[in-house]
Amino acid sequence: MLGILNRKRARSRASSTPPRAPTGMRIYAVGDIHGRYDLLHALEQKILTDAADHAKSVKTVIYLGDYVDRGPESRAVVEHLSTRPLRGFNAIHLMGNHEQTLLGFLRDPVAHANWLLYGGLATLSSYGVDSSHQEAPSPLHQMARELRSRLPEHHLHFLEQLELYRVFEDYLFVHAGIRPGRPIQNQNPEDLLWIRDDFLRNRKRHAKFVVHGHQISDEPDVRDNRIGIDTGAFATGRLTCLVIDGEDKGFIST
Repeated sequence: MLGILNRKRARSRASSTPPRAPTGMRIYAVGDIHGRYDLLHALEQKILTDAADHAKSVKTVIYLGDYVDRGPESRAVVEHLSTRPLRGFNAIHLMGNHEQTLLGFLRDPVAHANWLLYGGLATLSSYGVDSSHQEAPSPLHQMARELRSRLPEHHLHFLEQLELYRVFEDYLFVHAGIRPGRPIQNQNPEDLLWIRDDFLRNRKRHAKFVVHGHQISDEPDVRDNRIGIDTGAFATGRLTCLVIDGEDKGFIST
């Protein structure tokens, strides 16, 4: 059952100069979806309702990656994101580590077999792929071939064109985080998609205030140098969106 609209103030506690979004832009950043098309649809309706009260703003929605795996409707999520953008919004789709690994499985299923263990089986099922293939001489290759045959070309194009990060004014949007102390142009893509402890434990201000997913928390993880908005939608039923307008921040969630 969907929860009520949840919009809380979330100012950086110790910052004397709060980060700002570009003047006239209202940004909606959506956390990890993981195959929960039902929650994506519900959250987008709430986003549209909120946006209706800000008709003069340029509206941008940024999806932080991990659209597939774990939840039951990965195919529906990719179809929706790739073909039905929110009307009146600029849409930006970032890559998550789960999209990276899905693409890796298509190229080399043996090297990326672990994908099946942390959510890939749910994605295979959503595309109608038999994940057993016990009688096949090479079951991993058989599954990869069948997935590729069932993956619409526009889905593959969407996944291959995902961005690693996006910067707006004082904000950096990325799936997992950044390597502290390293300029964004010199970041390793693996860190942008996978980093955890070195980024999460860092308390120093980065060159940009970071908005990310990847690390599940019960509530949005609001820190002085970052905000994490992966609230474990696939298991909790709570998909979270951070709303940024100027120096103001708030949350919308299912």
